[in-house]
Amino acid sequence: MASVLSKKQKKREKYTLAELKTLGNQLLSSKAHINNLPILLTFVSPSSPPHYTLESLLSLQSFFTPVLPELPPSSSSINSAQDSQSDAEFIYRTWLRSKFDDFVKSLIDIAISPQSEETLREVVLDTIMEFVKVGNGGRFHSAIYHRFIQTIVHSKLGVDILLDLLLSKYFKYIDVRYFTYITLEKLARTLETKDISDNRIASEDGNNEGHSRASIELSNHKIFHILSNIPPLEGLNEKADYEMWNGSGIFIKEGYCKELPKAENKEHKTENYSNNALSVVNVAKKMKLKFTKAWISFLRLTLPLDVYKEVLVSLHQAVIPHLSNPIMLCDFLTRSYDIGGVISVMALSSLYVLMTQHGLEYPNFYEKLYALLVPSIFLAKHRAKFFELLDSFPPSGSLIIIALIHNLLRRHPSINCLVHQEDGDGSGRDDSRAGKESADRTEDSCISTEMSSERPGIDHFNEESDPVKTNAMRSSLWEIDTLRHHYCPPVSRYMPPHLL
Repeated sequence: MASVLSKKQKKREKYTLAELKTLGNQLLSSKAHINNLPILLTFVSPSSPPHYTLESLLSLQSFFTPVLPELPPSSSSINSAQDSQSDAEFIYRTWLRSKFDDFVKSLIDIAISPQSEETLREVVLDTIMEFVKVGNGGRFHSAIYHRFIQTIVHSKLGVDILLDLLLSKYFKYIDVRYFTYITLEKLARTLETKDISDNRIASEDGNNEGHSRASIELSNHKIFHILSNIPPLEGLNEKADYEMWNGSGIFIKEGYCKELPKAENKEHKTENYSNNALSVVNVAKKMKLKFTKAWISFLRLTLPLDVYKEVLVSLHQAVIPHLSNPIMLCDFLTRSYDIGGVISVMALSSLYVLMTQHGLEYPNFYEKLYALLVPSIFLAKHRAKFFELLDSFPPSGSLIIIALIHNLLRRHPSINCLVHQEDGDGSGRDDSRAGKESADRTEDSCISTEMSSERPGIDHFNEESDPVKTNAMRSSLWEIDTLRHHYCPPVSRYMPPHLL
């Protein structure tokens, strides 16, 4: 590899910048100078001086842009086109296609290289995106775009500057966002498969585990960075004039693009496009579907802890409102809630939205919510939101509980003693005397509290799954008194007099 690089380096050193410019001008002027193309390509490299790279890039971009519609879909087409193998023009165009693919690959290499200057990186990004716009016979070139995003995500280097440039300059275009969702979904699915495969290999060879895990985590970080920075879907209303990077667009009725070249003038094209464009409602549906697939695929990955927390913090506001079917998050959120600790606290907001707004049934919700009420919760970072949600879980439930208790007490007078049952005056009496007093009472009366040497005020209720073992008849309904001060007025007003 080093010898190959040194040979290329020596070839590049033969040319001055002025000579390089002459090579470009010759290439643009006549096919007779087509052999200048491979020479110019050698200068489009992360190891070339930036001004040499820029000069070659501009010449090659000017050369390829007008001929792209005439090129075959890919350089591999020559292998399948047996009838055309003797056609010199076809072979020439296929060769051009292979050189164009090499050019795009070199541009992407420069874009993600840590050696690239910021100014050059921006020019390279613009060139790549220009080919995305025009490189597919007038349609959005999703293959180039996918290759570009894939290389960014799988790169072992942090490329935040490049991502920020992409986000700031191109994510305002709705078709770019659309194909970004498609690409990220594919990448997430690939990473999910790779994650499973690498875990199996790592179990056999522990040396591979650290490297593989770090690489996957970095890719997950990048996917999340892109996903979380794509502008939200708001603003797509009936009067919206959504802007697209590619003029032909993707949000048009089927068959329209085939008719597009037949339009006689620009005004007719514009009118024809307007008549054939999908409605804003249909555009929103397509965008929401791709948004949903991308996020659901991403959330199936094994996320780094910091990404996991960031997702949980923003999910209920940034993701759930834009999903085509929010219930699809059920598995992810219930798994998160089951983890316990701070992860459960952070999953609470989104889980609450699914339960109250989208009909999610989660039978163990309150059991796990009760388990979160430990002293450490008062020190948790997101404790304010947790207690805000805790306070609202839910007033309708409080109303139902009050009504249920009220009806039970009226139907079963023998348990009225549970409304307020004290432990006695604290003067110890032996168990035999307590037992005798209990036996003297009527069958309909409540079982008396056994008075022992224990301190008065102790609740005898036990946390048991079997109601018989809870000692509930020796306890009281003291908790009901707290509902007199409930934040929800209907709850506090509904308290029946005999419960106060």
